[in-house]
Amino acid sequence: MSTRSGSGAVASNTLLLRRQLAELTKHPVEGFSAGLVDDNNFYEWDVMIIGPPDTIYEGGFFKARLSFPEDFPLNPPKMKFITPMWHPNIYPDGVVCISILHPPGEDQYGYEDSGERWLPVHTVESILLSVISLLSSDTPNLDSPANVDAAKEVRTDLDGYKKKVRRLVRRSAEEAWD
Repeated sequence: MSTRSGSGAVASNTLLLRRQLAELTKHPVEGFSAGLVDDNNFYEWDVMIIGPPDTIYEGGFFKARLSFPEDFPLNPPKMKFITPMWHPNIYPDGVVCISILHPPGEDQYGYEDSGERWLPVHTVESILLSVISLLSSDTPNLDSPANVDAAKEVRTDLDGYKKKVRRLVRRSAEEAWD
């Protein structure tokens, strides 16, 4: 019995992800593109984020992967940049650390309000727009950094930080055309 309801939930989650993909295909959103890694798996998406204009990320093409849990939308996907990134809120391994990708409920450390964390109303579009907003911000969140070294560099050598990001942006643009 439990298997049947489980597979029904997976089918409805797949339908939800299929709808979101169809919507993004029909009405692309400026700043990113998204598609399936494999046409038979709606739980793994390839993403390309274009560096936001008028930011230090402008001109960059940043590849990432969205991995959705089977209980999506009850729990958030994980997002990981494949392109090397240098940002206080992106772990050195590329995993994105933003509030809406944190599991629902109270933050045990008290940094986030439960309303800032994952809610089932979030979509692929709202996630990616939040990541673009993260890259667009002149002042990254340094309170609980995912990349301590990047956060330290923002505090102590902002010019050095910007120079490192611009190098990564140039490299990402070159690799996008390879």
